[in-house]
Amino acid sequence: MLAQYIAEIFERDLNKLSEEINQYKNESDLWKTAGEISNSAGNLCLHLIGNLNHFIGAGLGKTNYIRDRDAEFSSKNIPREELTKNIQSTIEVVRNALQTVMPEDFEKDFPIQMQDKTVKTGFMILHLLTHLSYHLRQINYHRRLLASN
Repeated sequence: MLAQYIAEIFERDLNKLSEEINQYKNESDLWKTAGEISNSAGNLCLHLIGNLNHFIGAGLGKTNYIRDRDAEFSSKNIPREELTKNIQSTIEVVRNALQTVMPEDFEKDFPIQMQDKTVKTGFMILHLLTHLSYHLRQINYHRRLLASN
């Protein structure tokens, strides 16, 4: 039951990510950075998609996803439509993978190390959920900051 609740929160926040991306008045603003803000909303979106497909998709769902973390931060000007399509695909990947998680799996070692450390599956899933939330809030702030200029 816990995995189902977690999946629902992932889905809620990924849908919110899609909403945030679509609320940018100018699509080009998705890729803007300024001053010490080195990550655009578009790159944070790509990072979240890559992160979840890697850890949850490949790690738990055995999707064979191959992550290109460098491209998450170096790619530019990907159309909004493609970003939102990839968010929706990520929702499916997360939902399907978390359906396979049994209560006893939360105490098992996660199949992919986190920063060269082995952590429990429950810890990793909660970490990934808070990581999504953290970057989602950054995107929200970025969008509102640009809209006020």
